[in-house]
Amino acid sequence: MGNTNTIGFIGGGQMAEALIRGILESGLYTAETVFVTEPSQKRRNYMTENYGVQVFADNTPVWNSCKTVILAVKPQIMGLVLCSSKEHVSTEHLIITIAAGLPISFYENGFERNDCRIIRVMPNTPALVLEGASGLSGNKNASKNDLLRCEEILNKIGKAVILDESALDAVTGLSGSGPAYVFTFAEAMIDAGIKAGLPRPTAETLALQTIAGSVKLLMESKKHPAELRAMVTSPGGTTIAAQHVLERSGFKGILMDAVEAAVNRSKELGKS
Repeated sequence: MGNTNTIGFIGGGQMAEALIRGILESGLYTAETVFVTEPSQKRRNYMTENYGVQVFADNTPVWNSCKTVILAVKPQIMGLVLCSSKEHVSTEHLIITIAAGLPISFYENGFERNDCRIIRVMPNTPALVLEGASGLSGNKNASKNDLLRCEEILNKIGKAVILDESALDAVTGLSGSGPAYVFTFAEAMIDAGIKAGLPRPTAETLALQTIAGSVKLLMESKKHPAELRAMVTSPGGTTIAAQHVLERSGFKGILMDAVEAAVNRSKELGKS
Protein backbone atom coordinates (compact mmCIF):
# COMPACT_ATOMS: atom_id res chain seq x y z
CA MET A 1 0.00 0.00 0.00
CA GLY A 2 1.24 3.48 -0.89
CA ASN A 3 2.19 6.32 1.42
CA THR A 4 0.95 9.85 1.97
CA ASN A 5 3.93 11.30 0.10
CA THR A 6 2.78 9.91 -3.25
CA ILE A 7 -0.11 10.87 -5.49
CA GLY A 8 -1.59 8.99 -8.43
CA PHE A 9 -3.52 10.04 -11.51
CA ILE A 10 -5.71 7.68 -13.48
CA GLY A 11 -5.80 9.51 -16.79
CA GLY A 12 -3.05 11.75 -18.10
CA GLY A 13 -5.04 14.30 -20.11
CA GLN A 14 -4.89 18.08 -20.03
CA MET A 15 -6.61 18.61 -16.69
CA ALA A 16 -4.41 15.98 -15.03
CA GLU A 17 -1.39 17.68 -16.60
CA ALA A 18 -2.48 21.03 -15.16
CA LEU A 19 -2.71 19.52 -11.67
CA ILE A 20 0.64 17.80 -12.06
CA ARG A 21 2.30 21.01 -13.23
CA GLY A 22 0.79 22.91 -10.31
CA ILE A 23 1.84 20.50 -7.60
CA LEU A 24 5.35 20.10 -9.04
CA GLU A 25 5.96 23.84 -9.49
CA SER A 26 4.72 24.53 -5.96
CA GLY A 27 6.88 21.80 -4.45
CA LEU A 28 3.89 20.01 -2.95
CA TYR A 29 5.12 16.81 -4.61
CA THR A 30 8.29 15.82 -6.46
CA ALA A 31 8.30 14.09 -9.85
CA GLU A 32 9.32 10.70 -8.48
CA THR A 33 6.30 10.70 -6.12
CA VAL A 34 3.75 11.32 -8.90
CA PHE A 35 2.30 8.22 -10.59
CA VAL A 36 0.25 8.47 -13.78
CA THR A 37 -1.78 5.87 -15.66
CA GLU A 38 -2.29 6.68 -19.33
CA PRO A 39 -3.24 4.24 -22.13
CA SER A 40 -1.60 6.28 -24.91
CA GLN A 41 2.10 5.53 -25.37
CA LYS A 42 2.59 8.92 -27.02
CA ARG A 43 1.02 10.67 -24.05
CA ARG A 44 3.06 8.59 -21.57
CA ASN A 45 6.27 9.61 -23.37
CA TYR A 46 5.16 13.24 -23.27
CA MET A 47 4.49 13.15 -19.52
CA THR A 48 7.85 11.50 -18.82
CA GLU A 49 9.82 13.88 -21.01
CA ASN A 50 8.15 17.05 -19.73
CA TYR A 51 7.56 16.27 -16.05
CA GLY A 52 9.68 13.22 -15.18
CA VAL A 53 6.75 11.51 -13.44
CA GLN A 54 6.23 7.76 -13.14
CA VAL A 55 3.97 6.54 -15.98
CA PHE A 56 2.12 3.25 -16.49
CA ALA A 57 -0.31 1.71 -18.94
CA ASP A 58 -2.18 -0.13 -16.17
CA ASN A 59 -3.99 1.29 -13.12
CA THR A 60 -2.66 -1.24 -10.61
CA PRO A 61 0.64 0.53 -9.74
CA VAL A 62 -1.27 3.72 -8.94
CA TRP A 63 -3.64 1.99 -6.50
CA ASN A 64 -0.78 -0.01 -4.95
CA SER A 65 1.62 2.92 -4.55
CA CYS A 66 -0.56 5.92 -3.77
CA LYS A 67 -2.97 6.74 -0.96
CA THR A 68 -4.26 9.79 -2.84
CA VAL A 69 -5.68 8.89 -6.26
CA ILE A 70 -7.16 11.40 -8.69
CA LEU A 71 -9.61 10.03 -11.26
CA ALA A 72 -9.07 12.17 -14.37
CA VAL A 73 -10.80 10.23 -17.13
CA LYS A 74 -13.83 11.21 -19.20
CA PRO A 75 -17.24 10.56 -17.60
CA GLN A 76 -18.15 8.15 -20.43
CA ILE A 77 -15.47 5.65 -19.41
CA MET A 78 -15.54 6.22 -15.65
CA GLY A 79 -17.79 3.20 -15.09
CA LEU A 80 -15.22 0.90 -16.71
CA VAL A 81 -12.42 2.41 -14.62
CA LEU A 82 -14.35 1.88 -11.39
CA CYS A 83 -15.22 -1.69 -12.31
CA SER A 84 -11.59 -2.55 -13.07
CA SER A 85 -10.34 -0.79 -9.94
CA LYS A 86 -12.73 -2.00 -7.24
CA GLU A 87 -10.56 -4.93 -6.19
CA HIS A 88 -7.65 -2.53 -5.52
CA VAL A 89 -9.55 0.13 -3.55
CA SER A 90 -9.32 0.32 0.23
CA THR A 91 -10.44 2.67 2.97
CA GLU A 92 -6.89 4.04 3.08
CA HIS A 93 -7.31 5.62 -0.34
CA LEU A 94 -8.44 9.21 -0.71
CA ILE A 95 -10.20 9.19 -4.06
CA ILE A 96 -10.63 12.52 -5.84
CA THR A 97 -12.64 12.72 -9.05
CA ILE A 98 -12.52 15.63 -11.49
CA ALA A 99 -15.02 14.13 -13.98
CA ALA A 100 -17.96 16.40 -14.71
CA GLY A 101 -21.56 15.52 -13.93
CA LEU A 102 -21.18 12.23 -12.04
CA PRO A 103 -22.52 12.27 -8.44
CA ILE A 104 -20.61 10.71 -5.57
CA SER A 105 -23.19 7.91 -5.46
CA PHE A 106 -22.01 6.85 -8.93
CA TYR A 107 -18.56 6.08 -7.54
CA GLU A 108 -19.87 4.32 -4.45
CA ASN A 109 -22.04 2.13 -6.68
CA GLY A 110 -19.17 1.54 -9.10
CA PHE A 111 -16.81 0.43 -6.36
CA GLU A 112 -19.68 -1.63 -4.81
CA ARG A 113 -18.87 -0.37 -1.31
CA ASN A 114 -19.95 2.51 0.89
CA ASP A 115 -16.81 2.96 3.00
CA CYS A 116 -14.62 4.74 0.41
CA ARG A 117 -13.33 8.26 1.03
CA ILE A 118 -14.45 10.13 -2.08
CA ILE A 119 -14.22 13.80 -3.02
CA ARG A 120 -15.96 15.14 -6.10
CA VAL A 121 -14.44 18.20 -7.78
CA MET A 122 -15.86 20.55 -10.41
CA PRO A 123 -12.85 22.35 -11.96
CA ASN A 124 -12.77 24.59 -15.03
CA THR A 125 -10.48 25.00 -18.03
CA PRO A 126 -8.45 28.02 -16.78
CA ALA A 127 -6.80 25.38 -14.57
CA LEU A 128 -4.73 24.72 -17.70
CA VAL A 129 -2.93 28.02 -17.03
CA LEU A 130 -3.04 27.56 -13.23
CA GLU A 131 -5.96 29.98 -12.82
CA GLY A 132 -8.79 27.52 -12.27
CA ALA A 133 -11.87 27.86 -10.09
CA SER A 134 -12.94 24.62 -8.42
CA GLY A 135 -15.73 23.51 -6.14
CA LEU A 136 -15.28 20.33 -4.11
CA SER A 137 -17.46 18.14 -1.95
CA GLY A 138 -16.77 14.96 0.00
CA ASN A 139 -18.91 12.00 0.94
CA LYS A 140 -19.66 11.04 4.55
CA ASN A 141 -16.37 9.13 4.82
CA ALA A 142 -14.15 12.03 3.75
CA SER A 143 -12.73 13.79 6.80
CA LYS A 144 -12.11 17.49 7.26
CA ASN A 145 -8.41 16.82 6.73
CA ASP A 146 -9.21 14.99 3.48
CA LEU A 147 -11.14 18.01 2.22
CA LEU A 148 -8.37 20.39 3.27
CA ARG A 149 -5.80 18.18 1.53
CA CYS A 150 -7.83 18.23 -1.67
CA GLU A 151 -8.28 22.00 -1.37
CA GLU A 152 -4.52 22.40 -0.96
CA ILE A 153 -3.91 20.45 -4.18
CA LEU A 154 -6.52 22.41 -6.14
CA ASN A 155 -5.21 25.73 -4.87
CA LYS A 156 -2.01 24.99 -6.79
CA ILE A 157 -3.98 25.45 -10.03
CA GLY A 158 -6.16 28.38 -8.95
CA LYS A 159 -8.72 28.76 -6.18
CA ALA A 160 -10.94 26.10 -4.61
CA VAL A 161 -13.97 26.20 -2.31
CA ILE A 162 -15.45 23.42 -0.16
CA LEU A 163 -19.23 22.98 -0.56
CA ASP A 164 -22.05 20.51 -0.06
CA GLU A 165 -22.53 18.26 -3.07
CA SER A 166 -25.97 19.83 -3.64
CA ALA A 167 -24.16 23.07 -4.58
CA LEU A 168 -21.99 21.54 -7.30
CA ASP A 169 -24.65 22.02 -9.99
CA ALA A 170 -24.49 25.74 -9.27
CA VAL A 171 -20.68 25.58 -9.46
CA THR A 172 -20.99 23.82 -12.82
CA GLY A 173 -23.28 26.52 -14.21
CA LEU A 174 -21.25 29.43 -12.84
CA SER A 175 -17.56 28.57 -13.00
CA GLY A 176 -17.56 25.23 -14.83
CA SER A 177 -19.30 26.63 -17.90
CA GLY A 178 -18.31 30.21 -17.06
CA PRO A 179 -15.20 30.43 -19.25
CA ALA A 180 -17.43 30.02 -22.31
CA TYR A 181 -19.43 33.09 -21.32
CA VAL A 182 -16.24 35.10 -20.89
CA PHE A 183 -14.88 33.88 -24.24
CA THR A 184 -18.13 34.93 -25.91
CA PHE A 185 -17.90 38.36 -24.27
CA ALA A 186 -14.26 38.70 -25.36
CA GLU A 187 -15.17 37.74 -28.93
CA ALA A 188 -17.91 40.38 -28.96
CA MET A 189 -15.53 43.03 -27.62
CA ILE A 190 -12.99 42.22 -30.33
CA ASP A 191 -15.63 42.27 -33.07
CA ALA A 192 -16.90 45.62 -31.75
CA GLY A 193 -13.40 47.06 -32.04
CA ILE A 194 -13.12 45.81 -35.61
CA LYS A 195 -16.54 47.25 -36.45
CA ALA A 196 -15.34 50.59 -35.09
CA GLY A 197 -12.38 50.50 -37.49
CA LEU A 198 -9.53 48.93 -35.52
CA PRO A 199 -7.31 46.27 -37.11
CA ARG A 200 -8.02 42.81 -35.66
CA PRO A 201 -4.64 42.46 -33.86
CA THR A 202 -5.14 45.85 -32.22
CA ALA A 203 -8.73 45.06 -31.25
CA GLU A 204 -7.62 41.74 -29.74
CA THR A 205 -4.80 43.34 -27.74
CA LEU A 206 -6.96 46.13 -26.36
CA ALA A 207 -10.01 43.95 -25.62
CA LEU A 208 -8.11 41.15 -23.86
CA GLN A 209 -5.94 43.52 -21.85
CA THR A 210 -9.05 45.47 -20.84
CA ILE A 211 -10.72 42.27 -19.60
CA ALA A 212 -7.57 41.04 -17.79
CA GLY A 213 -6.93 44.45 -16.23
CA SER A 214 -10.52 44.87 -15.13
CA VAL A 215 -10.56 41.48 -13.42
CA LYS A 216 -7.27 42.22 -11.66
CA LEU A 217 -8.59 45.59 -10.48
CA LEU A 218 -11.79 43.96 -9.26
CA MET A 219 -9.90 41.30 -7.29
CA GLU A 220 -7.20 43.54 -5.83
CA SER A 221 -9.34 46.58 -4.99
CA LYS A 222 -11.92 44.50 -3.09
CA LYS A 223 -14.53 47.00 -4.27
CA HIS A 224 -18.03 46.03 -5.42
CA PRO A 225 -18.33 45.80 -9.23
CA ALA A 226 -20.96 48.56 -9.18
CA GLU A 227 -18.55 50.87 -7.34
CA LEU A 228 -15.79 50.32 -9.89
CA ARG A 229 -18.25 50.80 -12.73
CA ALA A 230 -19.34 54.12 -11.21
CA MET A 231 -15.71 55.27 -11.25
CA VAL A 232 -15.67 54.89 -15.06
CA THR A 233 -19.08 56.42 -15.62
CA SER A 234 -18.94 60.21 -16.05
CA PRO A 235 -22.12 62.32 -16.32
CA GLY A 236 -23.23 62.55 -19.94
CA GLY A 237 -20.17 60.60 -21.10
CA THR A 238 -19.44 57.66 -23.35
CA THR A 239 -19.69 54.96 -20.68
CA ILE A 240 -23.19 55.88 -19.54
CA ALA A 241 -24.33 55.90 -23.16
CA ALA A 242 -23.02 52.37 -23.60
CA GLN A 243 -24.34 51.29 -20.20
CA HIS A 244 -27.80 52.47 -21.20
CA VAL A 245 -27.73 50.10 -24.18
CA LEU A 246 -26.62 47.18 -21.98
CA GLU A 247 -29.37 47.87 -19.43
CA ARG A 248 -32.04 48.28 -22.12
CA SER A 249 -31.07 44.96 -23.72
CA GLY A 250 -31.21 43.14 -20.37
CA PHE A 251 -27.50 42.27 -20.41
CA LYS A 252 -27.30 41.19 -16.75
CA GLY A 253 -30.58 39.31 -16.99
CA ILE A 254 -29.34 37.43 -20.05
CA LEU A 255 -26.20 36.34 -18.19
CA MET A 256 -28.23 35.26 -15.17
CA ASP A 257 -30.55 33.27 -17.44
CA ALA A 258 -27.55 31.63 -19.13
CA VAL A 259 -26.05 30.52 -15.81
CA GLU A 260 -29.45 29.25 -14.65
CA ALA A 261 -29.86 27.24 -17.86
CA ALA A 262 -26.46 25.63 -17.33
CA VAL A 263 -27.28 24.82 -13.68
CA ASN A 264 -30.59 23.21 -14.67
CA ARG A 265 -28.90 21.19 -17.41
CA SER A 266 -26.29 20.01 -14.92
CA LYS A 267 -29.07 18.76 -12.65
CA GLU A 268 -30.70 16.93 -15.56
CA LEU A 269 -27.42 15.25 -16.54
CA GLY A 270 -26.77 14.23 -12.93
CA LYS A 271 -30.12 12.47 -12.75
CA SER A 272 -29.56 10.64 -16.02
